[in-house]
Amino acid sequence: MNAPIDVSFFARAAKPLTSYRKYWAARFGTAKFLPMSRAEMEVLGWDSCDIIIVTGDAYVDHPSFGMAVIGRMLEAQGFRVGIIAQPDWQSADPFKVLGKPNLFFGVTAGNMDSMINRYTADRKIRSDDAYTPGDVGGKRPDRAAIVYSQRCREAYRDVPIVLGGIEGSLRRIAHYDYWSDKVRRSILVDAKCDLLLYGNAERAIVEIAHRLAAREPVADITDVRGTSFIRRGTPPGWFEIDSTSVDTPGRVESHINPYQNTSEQAAGQGATCAKEDGEKPGATAQANPAIQPITFFPSLAPKAGSTATTTGKLKVPPRDHTVIRLPSYEQVKSDPVLYAHANRVLHLETNPGNARALVQAHGEGATAREVWLTPPPIPLTTAEMDFVFDLPYARSPHPAYADERGSHDGATKIPAWEMIRFSVNIMRGCFGGCTFCSITEHEGRVIQSRSEDSVIREIEDIRDKVAGFTGTISDLGGPTANMYRIGCKSPEIEAACRKPSCVYPDVCQNLNTDHAPLIKMYRRARALKGVKKILISSGLRYDLAIKSPEYVKELVTHHVGGYLKIAPEHTEQGPLSKMMKPGIGNYDKFKTLFEKYSLEAGKKQYLIPYFIAAHPGTSDEDMMNLAVWLKKNGFRADQVQTFYPSPMATATAMYHTSKNPLRKVTRSLEASETVDIVRGERRRRLHKAFLRYHDPNNWPLLREALKALGRADLIGNGKQHLIPTFQPLSDGGYTSARRKNSTVATDKVALGRVQPGRGKLLTQHTGLPPRAMGAAKSAGNLNKKPR
Repeated sequence: MNAPIDVSFFARAAKPLTSYRKYWAARFGTAKFLPMSRAEMEVLGWDSCDIIIVTGDAYVDHPSFGMAVIGRMLEAQGFRVGIIAQPDWQSADPFKVLGKPNLFFGVTAGNMDSMINRYTADRKIRSDDAYTPGDVGGKRPDRAAIVYSQRCREAYRDVPIVLGGIEGSLRRIAHYDYWSDKVRRSILVDAKCDLLLYGNAERAIVEIAHRLAAREPVADITDVRGTSFIRRGTPPGWFEIDSTSVDTPGRVESHINPYQNTSEQAAGQGATCAKEDGEKPGATAQANPAIQPITFFPSLAPKAGSTATTTGKLKVPPRDHTVIRLPSYEQVKSDPVLYAHANRVLHLETNPGNARALVQAHGEGATAREVWLTPPPIPLTTAEMDFVFDLPYARSPHPAYADERGSHDGATKIPAWEMIRFSVNIMRGCFGGCTFCSITEHEGRVIQSRSEDSVIREIEDIRDKVAGFTGTISDLGGPTANMYRIGCKSPEIEAACRKPSCVYPDVCQNLNTDHAPLIKMYRRARALKGVKKILISSGLRYDLAIKSPEYVKELVTHHVGGYLKIAPEHTEQGPLSKMMKPGIGNYDKFKTLFEKYSLEAGKKQYLIPYFIAAHPGTSDEDMMNLAVWLKKNGFRADQVQTFYPSPMATATAMYHTSKNPLRKVTRSLEASETVDIVRGERRRRLHKAFLRYHDPNNWPLLREALKALGRADLIGNGKQHLIPTFQPLSDGGYTSARRKNSTVATDKVALGRVQPGRGKLLTQHTGLPPRAMGAAKSAGNLNKKPR
C-alpha cells in the first residue's frame, strides 16, 4: 500500500507548479546550460536576465544542486535565468557580470551552510571544498549568504534580493552560532534581503517570480508560505499569541498545553490519535480541540479586529490569521532558558497542516524590527516532484570548469558532483527527527516521493547520456534510503500531528511501513538493459527496515556492494534519548537479518555502523561503554564524527542551554531536564579517543580516564581489555584513504608490519576486510563493487 501522498490535505492546499501562465520570455526556449557570461546570453539571444542566481557552489546542472533546480524551475516558467557561481566577493564588480536582473537576485550560500562547509567540528579550517572545481578550499566567504546579499545590494541598489538555501533555512530566526559561540540575529536582518525562503523553495520561488513580474512590490509579498520578511507591528485582523515567557499561565484546565504533542493531548482526555479507533475521518478534529493545539500566553481573549471560532468554552482563533510571538532576539541572546523555549516552540510549528506564523522582535525602540515567518511550505505532490526532476538538466558541471581536454575528470573535478554523478534522488524529507540533523528543518518531515516512471526515466538518461557510465547506479535514495512513499495512514492525523518524530521512541502505529513500492522499483530498475548493478549508498533507517524483512532481503541480495552503512550513533540510552534515535537492540535485529540474507545469497558483506562522539547528554561512562561494544564487535573506526552544533537544531539548543527542549522547558531544575554537555577541547578529545580506542596515540588519555571512572580493569594485555598497559615507541604511519582532515590509524598495517595487497584499499572501519580495487578484483574477491 502506497502512502496517501496525493490524496492528503497537502495535495489540495496549494496552487500546482504547472498551473501558472508562462512569462513572455519563454519564447527564447531552453538553454543547454543556464548562462554564466554575457557571451552565453548573446548566443541565446538575451539582452538581459530576468533573474540572476548567486551561489557559493560551482554550477553543476544536476537536480542534486539547489541552484540548478531553482534555475531550471524558473526557466520552465518562462523566465531568463543566469548564474553567478562562486564570485569574488571582494568587490561588487563580479556581481555585475550578467548585468542588472529585471526582477530579482536569488542568493544562496550553496548546498551546505558556508560555516559547516569551511570549518571542522573543532573549528579548524578545512583545506578542501567538495563543491569547488579541484576540491580547492576558500572559494566562498564565511557567512556567504550575508556577504553575497550585501554585494548584490551594492551592485544594483533597487533590485529585490530573495535569499534561500540551507544557510537561510537554518538561520531564519535568532540562533546559536557555534563558530562565534554566541546567539546571532536572524540572517534576514544581517543580510538585509527583501525575502528569505526556507525549506524546499520551488513553490514559493515560482509564485514570487510571477508576482514580481506582474509589478507587485516585493514589500507587499507577505502571504507566501515558507517565507520570512521584516515588518513592524502586527497587522489588523491577526490574533497574536504571546509565547515570550515560560511562566505557567495560571489555571490550565481550559487551556491547551503548548508542550504536548497530539497523542499526549488525546491521552490526557481519555482518547487516542490512532486511526484504528474507528473514528470517522475529520470527526476528531471537529469535536476535539486537542487536535488543533494553540499556545495561549497569557490570555485567550482575541485582540480587537480579529475573528475567532468557538469550540465549547474555548475560543480558537483562525490558524491562517494567528501568529505566535517568540521571545525577542535580545531575550534569547541573554537568557538560555528562553532560547530553549523558543527552539521548542519553533519545532512544534513545523507541520504544514497545522503550523502557525511566528514573529520575533529584533532591536528595541526606534530601531525595532520584527522578523515574521509564514507557515512551512506545502510539500510537493508526486506529479510536482516528477515535474521538478524531469526538467532538462545537463547532468554535468558547466563547460567553464572543463580541463584542457574538455573533461571534468581531471584537475577540475568537482567531488560533490562525482559523488552523485550516477545516482538518482527518489524522494525528499525525513520524519526521523534526529535532533542533531538539519534535514527535517530544511526539507520537512512529510515524505515527497517521485513516481516510479520518473525514476526509471532518469536511470535511462544516465545510461544513455552521461559520459563515463559503466553500468552501475551508485545510489537510489535521498535523505534516507528507505522512506520512499512511506507516510501517515491517515491524512487527518498527518495534518494535525505535532510529534517531532514518526519513529521515536518507537515506530508510530499510524505510520505506513510498507516497503513494497520500493522493492518494486528496485526490481524494475535493475532489469533495465545496460544496468549491471544498482547500489544503495544513502543512509538506511534500519528500525524502519526491520518492519519489512522482504525489503532487507531484497536489499542485501542485490543492492549492497560489500558494505552497507547505517547509523546507530550510540549504544547507550542517555545520548540516544537526546538524539531521538532507537536503542541498539534494533541494530542487533537488523544485523541478524543482514547476516542471514547475506549467507543465503552466498555473499560476504559487512555492516559499517557510524557513531557520534561528544553529543549532548553523553557522559564519559557512555563513551567508555560504546568503546567496549566496539571492541567486542571488532570495529575500529577510522573516521570519527564529532557532534557539530548546526544552527537551529534541537541538539544545538541543548548544547547552548544545557536544557532539553524535547521536554517542557522551565526555570526550575526539578521541573525540566538538565543535559550533560561535552565542552572543552580536552573532554571532546576524550570522547573521540574512546571511538578510536585502538589508536596508541589515545592510550595515555584513555588510561587516565579509565582510572578516574573506576574501570582500571579495562587496562591490560588480554583480549578482554580495552587498551594495553604498554605504550609503543612508534605512533604509526598509516593515513586514512581520505587524506584530508583525518587522523592517524595504527593497526598492523599502519605500523608497517603488514602491507595491503595490490589493488586493496582499507575501509573506513579498519577492523573490516579491505575493499577490492583494481587488480584485486580479478583475484576472485567476493566484494565485487567498492562503495
